[in-house]
Amino acid sequence: MVKTPHIVKLDRSSGQYEVIANHWLRVAEGCDDAIPAHTLLPLKEWLERRDELLGRADVGIWFAPDDEPEALGADAARLSMIAVDFPAFTDGRGFSIGRLLRERYGFAGELRAVGDVFKDTMYYLKRCGFDAFEVRADKDVHEAAKGLNDFSDAYQGAVDQPLPLFRRRSA
Repeated sequence: MVKTPHIVKLDRSSGQYEVIANHWLRVAEGCDDAIPAHTLLPLKEWLERRDELLGRADVGIWFAPDDEPEALGADAARLSMIAVDFPAFTDGRGFSIGRLLRERYGFAGELRAVGDVFKDTMYYLKRCGFDAFEVRADKDVHEAAKGLNDFSDAYQGAVDQPLPLFRRRSA
C-alpha cells in the first residue's frame, strides 16, 4: 500500500495549482472483498471486478507502465480517478498512457502521476493531460509544483492546448 501525505492538484481550466492532502490509497495487489473508499486498484484487479466497481466513484485504478489503456477502453470515461505509475525517470510509457486516456478514451476525471514524479517532469506531464501529481518522497512538493510553470507556452499541440502555436497566432 502506498499513500503520500500531499499531492499537487492542478485546475485545468485556470492553470492554477495547490498542494492538498492525499486521500487516496494505492494498493499493489489483491484487495479484500470489501474495498474501502478512496482506493486505487491495479488495472488487472479492477477489470476482474469491473461489474461490481464500475458505479463506485470512490474507487479508481492505477496503470503500471506495461498496462494498455485499450484494456479499459470506453470504461475510462465512466471513472473519476486514474493514476499512472512512473517507476523510473527513464520510463516514459506513462506519458503515452495519460494522453491516450484523455484523447482516445474520453477520460475526464482526475489523472494522477505517481512514482518517480518531480519538478523536471511536471510540465510535460501536464501537457499529456495529468492534473494531479504525487511527488517523490525525497522531493519537496511545493518546490516540485513550480515545475508546472517552467515554460510560458509551447509550440506543439497537446492535451492541455490542442492547437499548435502557429494556429493560435493566426487566429
